[in-house]
Amino acid sequence: MDNKVVSIMAGLVIAFVVLAASSMAQVVFEPVIFAIFIIALIWPLQKALASRTPKALALLITIVITLAVVVALTSMIVWGAGEIADWIRHNLLKIGATFRNSTKWLEDHDIFVMSQVTENFDAAWLIGFLKTVASRVNVLVGFSLLVFIFLIMGLVETEDFQNHIAKLKDQETSRRLLMASQSIARKFRKYMIVRTIASIVTGVAVAGFALLMGLELAAAWGILAFALNYLPYIGALIVTVLPALFALVQFESWQTAMLVFVALAVIQFVIGSYLEPLISGSALAISPSVVTFAVVLWTFLWGLPGAFIGVPLAIAFLTLCAQFPSTQWIATMFSGTSRTRSPVD
Repeated sequence: MDNKVVSIMAGLVIAFVVLAASSMAQVVFEPVIFAIFIIALIWPLQKALASRTPKALALLITIVITLAVVVALTSMIVWGAGEIADWIRHNLLKIGATFRNSTKWLEDHDIFVMSQVTENFDAAWLIGFLKTVASRVNVLVGFSLLVFIFLIMGLVETEDFQNHIAKLKDQETSRRLLMASQSIARKFRKYMIVRTIASIVTGVAVAGFALLMGLELAAAWGILAFALNYLPYIGALIVTVLPALFALVQFESWQTAMLVFVALAVIQFVIGSYLEPLISGSALAISPSVVTFAVVLWTFLWGLPGAFIGVPLAIAFLTLCAQFPSTQWIATMFSGTSRTRSPVD
């Protein structure tokens, strides 16, 4: 059998084993991956501070700044979600009436939605749902703590790890690994800058449109759009459908709800298809099919955290492939441009 075919088959087997291990050992691998991702983002700050202050102080300042950013973003999201939850609580009767009116047409066609909901929605279901939410919150707290621990350990050992790679006997492999790690870190930072700019523009556009339409909770919708834009595809879908449903309840008009849905879909499409590629240029060019596959795959394996980290993992994989002659064809094949040289080099 041809050596290249054997190599491809071996690669597929290794990939399957890695993905299976990632799924079964999610509680271990997930916080480590997120910690490495954060380290790649903040390492230039840590390095700059370490050149001017003692390493311990540089580490402390880096951690404090990182936590401040995370807390600020989390507070915004919690506030926005709280505003929406309060609106739902104060409009339960109106929501129920809108739902019944909306299902009348279906019931006229022998599709009894209300009866199905009534049969499945009871106190036991509600208690089970609340328990599930509480367990998810506990898991998130534990996950965040693990990420924080791995983050501190990683920041302390990153420079030593780089030195160990540089001392490998195979200097060519060492050089390529160091180049790949530096390139991956740069692309991670570029990716987050692009996503952040796009998220801000999306949030402002959604809030502005909500104000223009007279849709309640305009600021909350803007913040939700900002936060969920970090989840490719999934976030855009949620922030398009939810405001449309709220518009249906508020205005009691399916035409207005459809207008809101279409307008928000256009906003998401324009920003995602034109603004983000314009900002990122060819530096992050990846085939749209690879992006979709990465989001679906890692969402399946790790849930919403996987939806966020899926694209960075794809970027890291293709960048690493581009550094070695035997795997450069993979980076070239799945790039988003027609250039001879892979954009993830």
